[in-house]
Amino acid sequence: MNGQPANQSKPVAAVAGATQDFQFYFFSELYKHPVCAGKVRDRIGELTDLVFKMADPYPEAVGILIDHGWGKPNEFVPWDKVVKIEDDAIFVAPTENGQAYPPFVDQPGWILVYEHLMGQTILDIDGRRIEVVNDVHLLESKGRMVLVHVDISFNGFLRKWGLGRLTWIKDQFISWRYVQPLSVEDKGTDTVSLSITRKRIKNLPSEDLADALEELKGEEQQAVFSALDSEKAAEVLIEAEPRAQRQLIANLRKERARNILSEMSVPQLAALFSVLPHDDVTELTGLLPKEQADRVRALISQHEVTARTLMTADYVGVLRESKVGDLLRGLRASKRDAGSLSYVYVVSPDETLVGVVDLRDLILASDDVSVGELMVFPVVTAQEGDLQDDIAVMFAKYHFRIIPVVDAQDHILGVVHHRDVVGATTGV
Repeated sequence: MNGQPANQSKPVAAVAGATQDFQFYFFSELYKHPVCAGKVRDRIGELTDLVFKMADPYPEAVGILIDHGWGKPNEFVPWDKVVKIEDDAIFVAPTENGQAYPPFVDQPGWILVYEHLMGQTILDIDGRRIEVVNDVHLLESKGRMVLVHVDISFNGFLRKWGLGRLTWIKDQFISWRYVQPLSVEDKGTDTVSLSITRKRIKNLPSEDLADALEELKGEEQQAVFSALDSEKAAEVLIEAEPRAQRQLIANLRKERARNILSEMSVPQLAALFSVLPHDDVTELTGLLPKEQADRVRALISQHEVTARTLMTADYVGVLRESKVGDLLRGLRASKRDAGSLSYVYVVSPDETLVGVVDLRDLILASDDVSVGELMVFPVVTAQEGDLQDDIAVMFAKYHFRIIPVVDAQDHILGVVHHRDVVGATTGV
């Protein structure tokens, strides 16, 4: 994963008296920093963690944690009691009674930088290791502090061990907009994940996501795309403009590309490959099963695309005496892709197509009704040699999502999806 660039942070400097209205810090620079109540000689401990409250777009500091060790209770200093941060100490306001601050009590929506982020592994949506959080980048402005980036560079590792002067490479940041704990309620985990995988992206229309990706550049575009699971990524890639398709493909890891391509049909693969550079097509074709790769090559090279090339064998065929209840239980147990279940096809023992049942009719029927009682016949079909343009006319005329493909003896061979005929642009 590429990091999200950000302004370089200077070593810890006093906010008071500074000419700028903001200051960047690294958590590693504040960790173990002395904490003083009033004056330097009034040291009450050292900072062992920073506590933030989850907020949009960036978590905001709610306090600092002072751990005394040796069985002594820790202290939690609310952020509004933090007076200033200087090179030699962090200064906080003394308590009104001069006693210690109360112990830390975790609250819903709170996160501790050292305990929950530092050294944790960042995962993508498929659970693969990407990078390790070596430091956390903070922004202080007008009395507020927010968490803006995580640093995955080796510099962060050096700072974490007190070797911040040895800056060998450029800091490598990932914006907090793309990183958050797997769950605020499961903060005991040792991983963090891209935040946009959590709630929003899965439910956004693929067309809208494709439009958004086309507006992003570089690392941000890759960060958003990497947050998608393979199925959603395939949908978005299909909808994206050719320029964005080429950009997204160029940065995919081999295994990630394989998973995305596995979610696409042969016509969709042919449409994608037709806009990619030759070297990318060669590499991606090598990730496909041989039979599928051969079909994609044939489809790209053909001047007249037929139903047999466009079809898929992913359909449900049952005998007419099958009972609705048994069929529905079998479908639920199969965990099939919902996109392939608009219709159930009724066949004879030799696979001759004799009828079709809409899935909605099955759901509303009694369990003991036979499929043969619900089926509609004759069935609108495409012949295996029908051309793509002819099939597109059939979809426009009948408004079906799927049309079965049969041979000359009406044996069902597969089905053609509307998206693979009307939406596929293979350039032939």
